[in-house]
Amino acid sequence: MRQLLIIIALLFLSGAQLMAQFNTGRFGNTGGGGGGTSKMQRDTSRHEHELDTLTLTYRYLGEPTDFTIDSSVADFQLNYLKVPATYATLGNSGSAARNLIFTPLMKPGFDAGFHSYDIYSNSHQNARFYHTTRPYSELSYLVGGKQEQIIGITHTQNRTERFNFAFDYRKVNAPGFFRTQNSNHDTYRLTAHYQSKNKRANTYLSFYYNKINGGENGGIRADSILDDPSYKQRRNVPVFLGNSVSRSYGFFGTSSPVKSQYQETGLLLQQQYDWGRGDSIHVNDTTDYYKFDPVFRVQYTFNYQNSNYQFIDAVPDTGFYRMHYDFAPSADTLQAKHVWKMISNDLSLIQFPIRGNLGHFIKAGARFESITGTFLDANINFSNLALHGEYRNKTRNKLWDFSAKGEFYVLGQNRGDYSVAGMLQRHLNDFLGDMRLTFTNVNREPSYVYKYFNSTRDTWYNTELTKENITQLQFATESRKLKYNLAVNYFLFNNYTYFKDYYHSDQYKSLFNLLQIVFSKKFSLEPFAWYADIAFQQVHGNAPVNVPAFWTRHRFAFEKRLYKNLNLMTGVEVRYNTDYYADDYSPITGQFIYQDSVKVKYNFPDLAAFANFRIKSFSAYVRAENLNTFFAKNNFAAPLYPYNNFSFRVGLRWWFIN
Repeated sequence: MRQLLIIIALLFLSGAQLMAQFNTGRFGNTGGGGGGTSKMQRDTSRHEHELDTLTLTYRYLGEPTDFTIDSSVADFQLNYLKVPATYATLGNSGSAARNLIFTPLMKPGFDAGFHSYDIYSNSHQNARFYHTTRPYSELSYLVGGKQEQIIGITHTQNRTERFNFAFDYRKVNAPGFFRTQNSNHDTYRLTAHYQSKNKRANTYLSFYYNKINGGENGGIRADSILDDPSYKQRRNVPVFLGNSVSRSYGFFGTSSPVKSQYQETGLLLQQQYDWGRGDSIHVNDTTDYYKFDPVFRVQYTFNYQNSNYQFIDAVPDTGFYRMHYDFAPSADTLQAKHVWKMISNDLSLIQFPIRGNLGHFIKAGARFESITGTFLDANINFSNLALHGEYRNKTRNKLWDFSAKGEFYVLGQNRGDYSVAGMLQRHLNDFLGDMRLTFTNVNREPSYVYKYFNSTRDTWYNTELTKENITQLQFATESRKLKYNLAVNYFLFNNYTYFKDYYHSDQYKSLFNLLQIVFSKKFSLEPFAWYADIAFQQVHGNAPVNVPAFWTRHRFAFEKRLYKNLNLMTGVEVRYNTDYYADDYSPITGQFIYQDSVKVKYNFPDLAAFANFRIKSFSAYVRAENLNTFFAKNNFAAPLYPYNNFSFRVGLRWWFIN
C-alpha cells in the first residue's frame, strides 16, 4: 500500500506545477457550543495572478463570507487530523469521541441522537463550495503505530468561470493498541456550484456518504491490569467485548466481532433565481465584464438524508450485558438498529436592500419535512412544517456584522420547537481585532434515541420527556496582531435530557447553568514560541453534567524559516485536565452516559514531541506521542478506557496546482 501511495504522489508531481509559496496561517476556535462557535482564518493562499500561484476561496451555504485554505503546520490535531484537541476519544484514533469543552446540541426539530462519531463525518453544514482560478489538488497520508493509516484526497476546479466542482475522500484505519478497538472509516463528499451566463440563476449541489465502523470492546476488565508486566503487550489485555474472538486487520477491510456501524447519505440541491440590475463594465478595448447585483431572490432547497445506525455483537459476552443492561443475550448475534429517512422541501424569499452587498439581506421561508423511522420491530412516519426568517447586515466596510434569525415549528411531531439567535460583531481595528456578542435560545424535542430504543433482546420507551430549553450567551474577541482568541459562554439549561445508565434515559427538571471561559494565545520570543490553550468550566447546581474544571494544552516550539523555503516548527506538546467523573460509554446505544462513581485522574500529563515543517507546497508532521507511558501508567479517557501506549506518527500533505 505504501508503494502504491508513492506511485500516486509521483504521478501527481509529474503532471503538476508545485505551488510557489504559502504564508503561515492558523485556525482559532473560540469554543462554546451550538451557534456560538467561531472559526477565524488567515488568508494563506490568495495571491496576484502569477503563473505558478492561484486564488482559491470557498464558502458555506447561507454564509456570505469568503474563507481560504489554511496551510499552517502549527496544529496537527486541527489542520491534519481534523479533530480539535479538545475532543477526547475512547483511546484510539477514529473511536467514539466527545468534546471536553461541553457543547450541547442546539438545533430544533427532529434529531436521531447518534453523535458519538460526528467529528469524523461529513454534513451539509460543513460542505465547502469553492472558486479557484486553477485546478487544485491535495493529497495527505499518515502512518502510525499498530498499522494506523489515514488517507485524504481533495480536488477542486472551475471547469468554466461559472461552474466549479470539488471532491473529498478520507479514510481512517486504526487497529488500535487494545483488543476489538479498531476503527475503519470512509467518508466521501461531492460539491458543485453552477451560475448561469446572466448570473441570475445559481445551483448548489452537496452530496456526502459516511461509512463509519468503530470497534467496541466495552473497556478493559480492570485498570490494575496495566500494572501487570505480563500485559506489557496491550493487545493481550482482556476486555469485556470480543475478548476471545480472533481478528484480522486489513487496510480496506477489517473484521470486528463487536462494532458500531453507521452509514449516512445526504443529498442537497439548492436553486436560486435573482431579479436585480446588471451592468457591463468596460475593462479595456477588448474586455467587458458583466456585473449583476441581485435585489430579490427566490430560493428552493431539496434535502434528502438516509441514516442507518447499527450495533452488532456476533458473540455476546453474557457477563457484560448482565452487569450493565440487566439482560443476558442468547448465543445468537445481538443487534440494535435505527434507520431514518428524511425528505425536506424549503422555499425562501430573500431581499437585498443595498445594491452590491450580498451580506445585507432579509430572508423568510417555510420548510416541510417528511420523516420515516425503521426499527427491528416497528416503523414510524411523521412530518413537520417549520417557518424561518433571518436578517443579516455585514457592512461593506467590514466593521460591523449583525444578524438576527429564528425558526419555529408550527405543525407536526416537533410542533413548538423553536430557535432564536442574535449576533453583533464589531471590528475595532487591526491591532485590537474583533469583538462579538451572541445570544441563542432553543426549545427542542429531545433526540429520538432518548425516547425509544430497541435491540434484539430488549425494548424501552420513555414517554415522560418534555421539551428541553437551552440558552447561550457568549462574549468573544480575537486579534491576529495580538495572536489570541477568547470566548466566555454562559449556558442556562431547563429539562436537560441525558442517559442515566447504559440503556435508559432521564431528564433533569430543575434549572442549572454552566460557565465556560476558553482562551488561546501565542507568545513569541523569536525563534521560540509558546502556544497556550486554556479552558475553565463550572456547573452551578446538582445537574447530571460532569466536565473537567480545567483543561489545557501547551506547545513549546522552536519556529524559524530556514534556507528561504523551509518553515520549521519543532518542540513538545503537553495536555492536561483536572480529575473529574468522566462520562462512561454504552456500546449498544452508542451514547456517552452520566456517571458519578469513578473519577478519572491523570497520572501524568499527556506528552508528545513533534517536528513539523513545510517546504513550499509540501508539509510533514513527525510526532512521538504518549511519551508519558514510559514513566507512568496510561491515562484514561473514560472509566476503563485507557489511551494508547507510545506511538510514532508521520503525516504528509501535498498541495498541487494542475
